[in-house]
Amino acid sequence: MSTAPNPGVRSYAAVDLGASSGRVMVGRVGADALELTEAHRFPNRPVRVPEGLRWDVLALYAGVLDGLRAAGALRGGRLDSVGIDSWAVDYGLLDADGSLLGNPVHYRDARTDGVAEKVWATVPADELYAATGLQYAPFNTLYQLTSARGSAQLEHAERLLLIPDLLAYWLTGEQGTELTNASTTQLIDPRTRDWSYDTAARLGIDLGLFAPLRRPGDRAGALRPEVLEETGLDGPVPVTAVGSHDTASAVAAVPATGERFAYICTGTWSLAGLELDAPVLTEESRAANFTNELGLDGTVRYLRNIMGLWLLQECLRTWGDPDLGGLLLDAAKVPALRSVVDAGDAAFLAPGRMPERIAGACRASGQPVPRSPAEVTRCILDSLALAHRRAVEDAQRLAGHPVDVVHVVGGGTRNALLCQLTADACGLPVVAGPTEAAALGNVLVQSRAHGLVGDRADMRELLVRTQPLTRYEPRGDTARWRAAQARLDPA
Repeated sequence: MSTAPNPGVRSYAAVDLGASSGRVMVGRVGADALELTEAHRFPNRPVRVPEGLRWDVLALYAGVLDGLRAAGALRGGRLDSVGIDSWAVDYGLLDADGSLLGNPVHYRDARTDGVAEKVWATVPADELYAATGLQYAPFNTLYQLTSARGSAQLEHAERLLLIPDLLAYWLTGEQGTELTNASTTQLIDPRTRDWSYDTAARLGIDLGLFAPLRRPGDRAGALRPEVLEETGLDGPVPVTAVGSHDTASAVAAVPATGERFAYICTGTWSLAGLELDAPVLTEESRAANFTNELGLDGTVRYLRNIMGLWLLQECLRTWGDPDLGGLLLDAAKVPALRSVVDAGDAAFLAPGRMPERIAGACRASGQPVPRSPAEVTRCILDSLALAHRRAVEDAQRLAGHPVDVVHVVGGGTRNALLCQLTADACGLPVVAGPTEAAALGNVLVQSRAHGLVGDRADMRELLVRTQPLTRYEPRGDTARWRAAQARLDPA
């Protein structure tokens, strides 16, 4: 059913792609309006083939087209703009004709095992961090490209496009590399907000593979006539570069009322940190595994990657997808902090046998072994809250930036137990919401590019006025959380 257009309100399509699903959301933005409607949701199912784990990017693109068709049906065939955000680091390779050379490799593929040590033999880890500010993660694009050296695909590639830029290219025919996502490649200098040319040269990486850099708010083209015909949209429909790393879009939608805040973007991953004006490139910061990714308006997302609700998602899959609400009620009855694991441990990165691996980690550290789904779930949530606490404390100390409140955004806001445990662990109030932070940030950047809202403060003030938020006050003494952390720290 179409809705009659309101001349004071514009409609934007946010294509928001996650590791397990994608969706197209329609955002309606006006002076006192910020509303999201889900137009279409579709699965994102990676495929394991003989050569490894791959993304089914053609199925994703088909889902995007279906979503734009559904979005147009909601808005009478007219959209004011489209923006795309997704997960980071992964890419597609194009040949000289602009055709895709195989399905993009999944960041959980094993091809980067042991690659970091080869990179560090040429550019030591401390020098790499000083140049790029990116935390060590085995799947960073730099390591993926190093592992691909000599492969037939890379040898024949003329262009590399990160996932949201690849989809934007298929929609528009124009190529670009959006900066917030490029900053996750470990090939960007966060001080200059340009490529780290020296790093690339030392490692033999051809930066000519990358399309020119774009910033959030830049025009990224317009939907091709063939796309308009397939989706039923009335043209022209511009495509606007947003914070195309979904965390950049999510942080743009943090409903903060000042600067003294930390954020935790929760979902498959937990990204916990601060919004800063400049990167923190100290050796102490590197040792603490903090990353300096780029955000809106010259900001830096200073954060630590934590394994996140991936741990619980994998357990649920193993258990046959039981009712999550009932499981959380049972988990709340399990004694707190009975057993905890390091939620940032790379041992939990790969899929499969997650309850068994969590039990093994507890056994190895001399803690009670969780047996039932409720006990494993409580172990996961306590461990995530503990990791959130440590990241927020470390970020404040390393950046010299104290905070008074923690904002939790993303899918984890639906998990009231996790939000309350995070407040308890941090000893700070937690404000939870919005749940659809990445899509809202995507929509807000589009609307700002078209003059509908002002600066980041205006964007956040609109979020506070229009989005449901829940506040959790800390309970009890944080000393027990320090004691739990001591169980995981090396002697």
